[in-house]
Amino acid sequence: MAKQKIAVLFGGVSSEHEISLISAYSVLTNIPKDKYEVMCVGITKKGHWLYYPGEYENIKTGEWETDPDCATAILSPDALHEGIVIIGENEVYLRKVDAVFPVLHGANGEDGTVQGLCQLSGLPFVGCDMTSSAVCMDKVLTHTVLDGAGIKTAEYVAVKSEQLDDMDAVCSEIEEKLGYPVFIKPASAGSSVGVSRASDREALKSGMKVAFAHGNKVVVEREIIGKEVECAVLGNGKNLIASVPGQVTPAEEFYDYDAKYKLGTSVLDIPAKISEDETERLREIAKKAFTACGCSGFSRVDFFVTENDIILNEINTIPGFTPISMYPKLMENMGISYPALLDRLIQLAIEKSGR
Repeated sequence: MAKQKIAVLFGGVSSEHEISLISAYSVLTNIPKDKYEVMCVGITKKGHWLYYPGEYENIKTGEWETDPDCATAILSPDALHEGIVIIGENEVYLRKVDAVFPVLHGANGEDGTVQGLCQLSGLPFVGCDMTSSAVCMDKVLTHTVLDGAGIKTAEYVAVKSEQLDDMDAVCSEIEEKLGYPVFIKPASAGSSVGVSRASDREALKSGMKVAFAHGNKVVVEREIIGKEVECAVLGNGKNLIASVPGQVTPAEEFYDYDAKYKLGTSVLDIPAKISEDETERLREIAKKAFTACGCSGFSRVDFFVTENDIILNEINTIPGFTPISMYPKLMENMGISYPALLDRLIQLAIEKSGR
């Protein structure tokens, strides 16, 4: 049987560009070579799309961008093309593909933008569609959908950039509704980028300035004291698989960007140190949230488990696929190896497209 052709997208115009490179390297080196023929399309921080035919090793370091064999690449929105248009020095040619695998984290990749382009192209693509990606990327929309589905989330206040003219009024509203301490988060960034904790008004103002550097909308949430527990969900609608949960014990004050990707000293426990009843409830809530937000393919659902409650923190529609990332580790614990997981994700994408 002929191999299926897969375009792997990586990099991106995002604060999580470097993490995407590491995730993509892991994906590329683990995709079953007997079933798939892979082409690499990298996106620079400036938004230049490049077909990259070089060694996977150079993707991790960012050296791929300077490869002399790179050529401009365009994911064609024309459904008749069914592939990538490559523009060389003296020729333009089309490389047809059977599916697209976006290994992109954060803005301009996990937020529905690339998913919308894939939908226009008519190509199957791994993961959530445009709408569910956008809903899960925007923390205000996520809160709204989950609240409507009866799924408990942290109490929050949404702040828009136009409200900053009267910062003291905003702070007063937050203090009245939430008290301290609180967490300040950009509404549409992942991997804890731009997140900070505040215990007083001065820190709150400072934290909002940091968060607004990543977008024009910020979410301030009441601090939840509990275990940080994550659940991997896999599937398209019916017969969803929700993994045994894993627990994160942060090395720092909270599980921020450095604790996740740079320090490598946070502890991951699989299974999580919670009761059997909490485990089953959490897995059911994860599937319910996945469905409520319209997710498909895969997502990682993050929770706080307190002494007497389970509170959903966020849904990641393209979770990290680095060697230390929780999603592949949780699925491996379920008996699904990394290569088998990638194979299943690609086949779920093709199944969802109806091809």
